[in-house]
Amino acid sequence: MASSKNVVPEARDALNRFKMEAASEVGVNLKQGYNGDLTSKQAGSVGGQMVKKMIESYEMGLK
Repeated sequence: MASSKNVVPEARDALNRFKMEAASEVGVNLKQGYNGDLTSKQAGSVGGQMVKKMIESYEMGLK
């Protein structure tokens, strides 16, 4: 079973900032706290943008 606890608790704020930045880039208006009113498409686009940026960052580190 997956856990929602961060391995590094101090990373929570950085992850939230990253999520808000990704949402802004794809035009999804996230608010602090509950965002259950988002469609699956909107939520998926935010997660997809986050993954895309993480992969780009990793690939840049390989060069």
